Amino acid sequence: MTTATISSKGQITIPADVRHALAVDAGDRVEFVQIEPGQYLFVAANRSVTELKGMFGKPSKVVSIEDMNLAIASRGASAR
Repeated sequence: MTTATISSKGQITIPADVRHALAVDAGDRVEFVQIEPGQYLFVAANRSVTELKGMFGKPSKVVSIEDMNLAIASRGASAR
């Protein structure tokens, strides 16, 4: 098991083997995702948004921006 120590400023140094496995380097972003109380998943957030293309398939129906805005406005009005 790989461990790290928290500094007085709340910082940690990610061990080299973990950085290598996650393919992260200085300046990259990481996320802490809570799995359950007291337990977090440490995830590299260095994927390009373009990698998401095609993840959900083609939409079944095309919706205009105007239609989206109307739907949002009507939901907002009904929530009050």
